[in-house]
Amino acid sequence: MDTQALRLFVLAADKLNISAAGRELGLVPAVSSARLAKLEHQLGVELLHRSTRKVSLSLEGAEFLPYAREILAQENAALAALGQGSAQATGTLRFTAPSTFAQLYIAPILAKFQEQHPGVTLDLRLSDAQFDLIEGSYDLALRNAPLIDTSLKGRKLADDKRILCAAPDYLSAHGEPETPDDLAHHRLIAFRHTRARALKTARGAVASFDPGATKCPLIMDDGLSQKLATVAGAGISMNSLWSVQEELASGRLRHVLPEYEAAEDNVLWLIYPKSNVLSPKVRVFMDFLITEIGVKPPWERPPD
Repeated sequence: MDTQALRLFVLAADKLNISAAGRELGLVPAVSSARLAKLEHQLGVELLHRSTRKVSLSLEGAEFLPYAREILAQENAALAALGQGSAQATGTLRFTAPSTFAQLYIAPILAKFQEQHPGVTLDLRLSDAQFDLIEGSYDLALRNAPLIDTSLKGRKLADDKRILCAAPDYLSAHGEPETPDDLAHHRLIAFRHTRARALKTARGAVASFDPGATKCPLIMDDGLSQKLATVAGAGISMNSLWSVQEELASGRLRHVLPEYEAAEDNVLWLIYPKSNVLSPKVRVFMDFLITEIGVKPPWERPPD
């Protein structure tokens, strides 16, 4: 298979512009179009829909794209093993992460990454919704859920400790729970659903945070909105420590039932499609995030 044609296809899929992709590879538009057409003829499918106004990925093209990226990564790795080509991190890296975490901890360090790796373009999709890595052609994702999908691999970024919080005004008006049983008499804020969440203490005591069994005036699917509602006095919510550390330090939130935390071993994972070769752009970005955030998480550091 013509890897130069694959490279052209990947660039055209990223840019949604065949001529611009060809120019990046030193090809004139006519040659670019002919090369893509030859690849499509070889594969027996149309990879890109063309019209006079725009280019878009076909369904077959979207399915083929991650495999094309993998073939190119394999080629680069093979050349690097022979001392040929360049193992320098280049290209566009598609990365998805929860928006709140990205705003607090990733966006502030992106300039530093760009200085270290000017050849990498970061295409970020920031949302609390979880996108499918394969279907979305993502190179890397940050997830705070267990790694279950066997088609994916992951590296731990940091622990994700989760605690109960409420605003001082709410606690003044409704009282502060002294035991987990007291939560039954409070307004609880649920994240995405109202299923019960197990709680534990360092001594091994267990309890439950169960929005479905009490007053639950709010069910939210956005972490930042949940935190803001909690700060405004809407009730008691469970939050990641990384999300609320500033509010706890300033007094805008109080740690409720401080001896308890979520019982699950929650972890922030950097996950990527399973393959034999990890492309340089993905490897350097993962290493960067682990160095800047994971080695000593900012939310666990003592205040300056």
